[in-house]
Amino acid sequence: MLFSNLVTLATYFIGAYIIYQAGLVWMLVYLIYVLVLEFRLVHGHCTNCYYYGKYCAFGRGKLSSLFFKKGNPKKFACMQITWRDIAPDFLVGVIPMVIGIVFIVYDFSWLILVLVIILFLLISFGSAFVRGTLACKYCRQRELGCPAERLFAKK
Repeated sequence: MLFSNLVTLATYFIGAYIIYQAGLVWMLVYLIYVLVLEFRLVHGHCTNCYYYGKYCAFGRGKLSSLFFKKGNPKKFACMQITWRDIAPDFLVGVIPMVIGIVFIVYDFSWLILVLVIILFLLISFGSAFVRGTLACKYCRQRELGCPAERLFAKK
């Protein structure tokens, strides 16, 4: 759980720092966007998950139970998601990466370059490692029915 959350938090903090280079207001907009996505996940999905009230690979099932009442686990298993549904989640890393590349082109900075590279590694390899090795592989909800697993497992 610690490593899973470190990848997520590092993505958020690096993204916020890169966007901060454009101004405090833009960073705050980004952080509000992140909070809205987290709220959507913890309220709209975790309440219906098998791990509600329990520690999943991310700890959000336990977090969800602190703030929201339990939903219907059958609803989670039947939920359908598309690439369009998860695009906002990908944008959490892609937006600051694109902004960072623009900054590098117009006013080169080694720090921003390194942060863009780290961000790329986090949202690609880091996320894939967490989900493929630490989280989804051992997830009980995946066995019961997971819309993300169905989306990513499509051939």
